[in-house]
Amino acid sequence: MFNVTSSETFSLIILPLLIFTARVLDMTLDTIRIIFVSRGRKFLAPFFGFFEIMIWLFAIGQIMQNLTNITYYLAYAGGFATGVFVGISLEERIAVGTVVVRVITKKEATKLVENIKSKGYGVTCFNGEGTTGQVKLIYIAIRRKDVDNVVGIIKRFNPKAFYCIDDIRLASEGTFPPIDPYYRIPLRTFRTLFIK
Repeated sequence: MFNVTSSETFSLIILPLLIFTARVLDMTLDTIRIIFVSRGRKFLAPFFGFFEIMIWLFAIGQIMQNLTNITYYLAYAGGFATGVFVGISLEERIAVGTVVVRVITKKEATKLVENIKSKGYGVTCFNGEGTTGQVKLIYIAIRRKDVDNVVGIIKRFNPKAFYCIDDIRLASEGTFPPIDPYYRIPLRTFRTLFIK
């Protein structure tokens, strides 16, 4: 009887593809797990970690059984690099968590602040002193999925404003635009895991 696992096709094509795919999944989960750890998601991080290590054990087990096959090494390394890219891309699309956008501008910022407030975002604004004189400091705490909207407003009203975006590990209170009712019901169960 023909043994699939001993065939040349299996060892040269199928097994390297399996190793590559396993490594992509492993590193995708690893990247997301690290992001969840950095954001203090103590229940999600171990969940992803469990599946990550199970997949990794499969991939490394195949490498250890075939230490002389360079194709497996290439599949393993290629899966690693691809998995990191996929993990970061996926995390950006999920956009979990809250960030603070800090804006420093020399220009009068009344229109900028009013426009951000009109969109439902909370804004804290105060005067400061910069190296070139008086500045306006604006702090905006937002959901990560809203970053592009807020940055677009900043660039529209003051394209030369300095801004930086930092993750917030934990936040209590805050003013955020209402969540679209279409998304509220299906995600209500999972929101407690992602949004503190």
